[in-house]
Amino acid sequence: MKTIPVGVAAAAVAISLVLTACTSTPPAPTASTSTSSSSAPKASTLRVWAGSATPITVDFNPFHVDTALFGTYGPIYEPLFFFNQLSSDAPVPMLGESFDYSADGKTVTIKLKPNVKWSDGEPLTADDVVFTLGYGPNKTDKLTSVTATDATTVEAKYSTPQFTNESQLLGATMIVPKHVWSKVTSYMKETNPKPVGSGAYVVKTTSDASYTFTANANYRDGAPPISDVQYLGLDSNQSGQDMLTTGQIDWTGMFVANPDTVTAGGAIATMNAQQDPTVIMTCSDASKGCKGAQTDPAVRQALNAAIDRPALAEKAWAGLVGEANPAFVLLPRDQQWLSDPALAPSPQSPNAAQAQQILEAAGYAKNSKGFYAKDGKEVDLDLFSPDGWTDYNDAAKLIAEEAGKAGIKVTARTVSEAEYWTPVTNGDFQLAMYGLTQSLVADPFSNYDQYFYGKSTAKVGDAPTRGQNYARYANAAVDAAVEAAGATNDPAAKKAEYAKIQAQIAKDLPYIPVVLNASQAFFNTKGFTGWPTDDNLYADPLPYLSVAPAIVLLHLLPVS
Repeated sequence: MKTIPVGVAAAAVAISLVLTACTSTPPAPTASTSTSSSSAPKASTLRVWAGSATPITVDFNPFHVDTALFGTYGPIYEPLFFFNQLSSDAPVPMLGESFDYSADGKTVTIKLKPNVKWSDGEPLTADDVVFTLGYGPNKTDKLTSVTATDATTVEAKYSTPQFTNESQLLGATMIVPKHVWSKVTSYMKETNPKPVGSGAYVVKTTSDASYTFTANANYRDGAPPISDVQYLGLDSNQSGQDMLTTGQIDWTGMFVANPDTVTAGGAIATMNAQQDPTVIMTCSDASKGCKGAQTDPAVRQALNAAIDRPALAEKAWAGLVGEANPAFVLLPRDQQWLSDPALAPSPQSPNAAQAQQILEAAGYAKNSKGFYAKDGKEVDLDLFSPDGWTDYNDAAKLIAEEAGKAGIKVTARTVSEAEYWTPVTNGDFQLAMYGLTQSLVADPFSNYDQYFYGKSTAKVGDAPTRGQNYARYANAAVDAAVEAAGATNDPAAKKAEYAKIQAQIAKDLPYIPVVLNASQAFFNTKGFTGWPTDDNLYADPLPYLSVAPAIVLLHLLPVS
């Protein structure tokens, strides 16, 4: 049996919540969004802005990956193990104690910690894990059986090897109580306002302006030192920055062009781990109902060549971002999996001439207005982003300008955050500024499985059945390679399959890489100790991630 040592590490469900970090400098805070320092909570209350806007809609359903409130994943609901995306360390036990794969990878045996309780006092047993793995979106057609061999042992059997799916199965599947969810008639309609979880916190209060967690009296390791965690809702990133600077927020993750203005006083520290690719997401497949010139790979290739990435990095992100690549590997962490050095990074200088050559070779010609057209139909693309996410907004405007120089008409516009998610989810768009969540471990499999696997996407009008393949991308060669990579534990065989995937997605470009986004976390070191540091990256300190914030909370101590 593979026994996992006790320690710390990070998991992140591939959820679009990560995008809430992408804001910059909208209007200054108003009285309705600021909290007077004279009425600030006691020191043991940690005040967090993870990106929630007001009014806050109460939703703690762990199956609502796009709308579940921050803190649902980790502080309330937990996976079996914790995978640290900043480290190559072994996964850390949470509800699980150890796990073991059979030689063929088709059977996973999981040993749970004993004497664990749900927050309502009911025992948490192997039956709850069995129920969870077979419930709702967790159930996969590859799962042939899952049984509890005793109160703390689960045996899951699959029709195909599950080696590469380890972090998703063990680190990104939130375990739910059978005695609660077996009574839910429609899991997707449930908002779960009073969640029963296994994490260190339970919901104390909710309102349209904030919600507060308090310590779970039944938590297996005893009550956490931070007794209460208040999640705020704000109107903009500027409000968050102002409140952070004036001591009214203790922890946040957001884009700040000049972080020195926040950290100069000595109370606030920052960390910037560049991990998540910002992309132009395209609705790529006409056969699935996508409409527009972006469904032609030649148009996507031309747009990719036209982008001035260094200018975007400097003007939209103040030079705080890294270089993205079309293989969607995190470098240098994933260097061993990069099949072709030419795929790292994306083009770092605009090439309008190359963009034009690509289009003309595909049968496009400039019209009287100087824009490319084909069969009398002008390439006219819509690129949208959420209003107030000014790094994305600024980047979209610059992309439109650069595309115009190459004869590609792109119109950049903004919509409210609520108006953003619906078309992204149902496919009713052409181009969208979007952020992909980086793989949890030093292996890009989850990127390929979550964003490029065609069998889990859907036609326009429907949400993907699992994952976040909102690009509606489907390629038989990629699907076969994803399945083959997931079925082997041989590094050489896996890299060969990744080479097939990388070559194809770099050509098809359903997601056009822009930059490796800044991931700035800010936290109050004067009022609380125990935060991650460069010397101790036990978890990613971004509060809008899943699971990792729970690990951070358990390390924190209030300063008297």
